[in-house]
Amino acid sequence: MRKPLKLTALDVEDLAVISACLQDSLVRVADTAYEAKRRRFALLCNRFRWEKEAKTDLGGWLGPRQPERVRTMVHFDGVKNVRTRHLDRSDTSLVLSLMAIDPGEHSDGSVDIRLIFAGGPEVLLEAECIDCYLEDISQPWPASGRPAHEN
Repeated sequence: MRKPLKLTALDVEDLAVISACLQDSLVRVADTAYEAKRRRFALLCNRFRWEKEAKTDLGGWLGPRQPERVRTMVHFDGVKNVRTRHLDRSDTSLVLSLMAIDPGEHSDGSVDIRLIFAGGPEVLLEAECIDCYLEDISQPWPASGRPAHEN
């Protein structure tokens, strides 16, 4: 059994690590939710395991690997409001590819966190502070291929 990835982000630097781990994650609109009473935005995604791609052995590259994905739960706490841009939330079967998480801090300590998806859709979280948690919740499985990006 592989050890699941568990990460917490409480500042911009931490969130950059989570953003890198979530790059190219596949997210169905139906697997996102905002719980206003709990002030929590949560999503489930199929995360590409980039950390497996980078492993080396005794300082040398181990060669091509079987790419993998893993089911991952992510939530942001202290969220006051959620807005979307270029995203039809009624199309619950829509699958998005997460490109980055981009925080913008304000002088009062609050933060805007943009979830940026391929093709232009965005989710903007207006939050009290950065309070994010990521946890792998399944065993990895073979991916159909590696994500590719246009230059």
